[in-house]
Amino acid sequence: MDLIKYGFDMFMHLDTHLGTIIRNFGLWTYLILFLIIFCETGLVVTPFLPGDSLLFAAGAFAALGSLNPAWLAGALSFAAVAGDNLNYWTGRTVGPKVFSSGSSRWFNRRHLDRTHRFYEKHGGKTIIIARFMPIIRTFTPFVAGIGSMTYVRFITYDVAGGISWILIFTLGGYFFGNIPMVRRNFTIVVVAIILISVLPAVIEAARHGFPRHARRSD
Repeated sequence: MDLIKYGFDMFMHLDTHLGTIIRNFGLWTYLILFLIIFCETGLVVTPFLPGDSLLFAAGAFAALGSLNPAWLAGALSFAAVAGDNLNYWTGRTVGPKVFSSGSSRWFNRRHLDRTHRFYEKHGGKTIIIARFMPIIRTFTPFVAGIGSMTYVRFITYDVAGGISWILIFTLGGYFFGNIPMVRRNFTIVVVAIILISVLPAVIEAARHGFPRHARRSD
């Protein structure tokens, strides 16, 4: 219970906690941020880690001079691409066994199925689109590895999507994160970023859910 409360507090007060990390760890902050982004994109079991909001907060601190923006963008872009590559090859290796089993101790089958539908609908561009959708972005490389997407095609989309994702959110924080109104309402901004990020996934899930409900009522 304490861990859940701490995680929730981290989400809601990223600016405070990230500031503390920077003060306590200095240059090691880059490694900490690298590992968070790497795990959020590379491990199917950790889709709950902060992504978009963390990038925005890191960009805001870079604008204050606490972090080097070039090092930040470079390290996190590499983390995002490296994480997705681990996820892709995990999907190629163990993915078919996961999909053939009715349930799994480690993988959320519902999230996998939702991502698979999204992947089937949008094809290769899913790799780029999903970068901006929490949870789905964690499962997309895994699903791509299971499917027929070649590695060359995957890495092309993945590099483009990964760099775009990192730059958009870190630059967003860099240019807008220290506006007085934003700083005073940073928690609200974080919540807004999360809601906007998950909105496409919610809409997609609703579009697939409504027909099933309609059929039951016939």
